[in-house]
Amino acid sequence: MALDALDTALLDLLQRDASLPVRTLADQVGSSPATCQRRIAQMRESGVLQKQVAIVDRQLVGRPLTVFVSVELDKQNAALLTQFEKRMAAEEDVMACYEVSGEFDFLIIVNAESMAQYHAFTREVFSSNNNVRNFKSMFAMNCSKFETRVPLPPPASGLA
Repeated sequence: MALDALDTALLDLLQRDASLPVRTLADQVGSSPATCQRRIAQMRESGVLQKQVAIVDRQLVGRPLTVFVSVELDKQNAALLTQFEKRMAAEEDVMACYEVSGEFDFLIIVNAESMAQYHAFTREVFSSNNNVRNFKSMFAMNCSKFETRVPLPPPASGLA
């Protein structure tokens, strides 16, 4: 789907606050509510807009431990990589799973309530997996920035 200035402006506003009413969005981008609603529906259908969520403070809900885990697989082929990705997708504690280049195969972001819970997670998910050769855990000491918004080019003047 090719994005025009109106789509880009709507995406930027929705990334900042997805709870904005369509009328407010329309006022801010200079378009009609019906047009904005149609464009948002098209972006959902095409997959540009994947989901609408609320961002929760992990500390305040009792999940303060964020761990970056590098995972090296023993064997790699398309089926084994896909199998690992599906396993990570099914794990509730896994916040993100990236296949990466370099020394290891995947970078996983795990959120846990405690060190004991993370330890149990590693035993269950990594140690019991015969194809995980090695994993290394790096614990977040502080988070000075966490952003979900994707930077978009500024909308051109004269939105349609």
